[in-house]
Amino acid sequence: MAVPKRKTSVSKRNKRRSHHKISNLNIVEDKKSGEYRLSHHVDLKSGFYNGKKILDI
Repeated sequence: MAVPKRKTSVSKRNKRRSHHKISNLNIVEDKKSGEYRLSHHVDLKSGFYNGKKILDI
């Protein structure tokens, strides 16, 4: 059975975990309504996407 010979140091452990961070959400302010929404998503309050009416609300 494979068992580590030495304890992994805090520095080594943290270097390995450096890529495990959570990325930020790409939130933008809507130009017409001023509401915040995810980019490349339909604004559910107004129904617009890329300046065109997509949903009838």
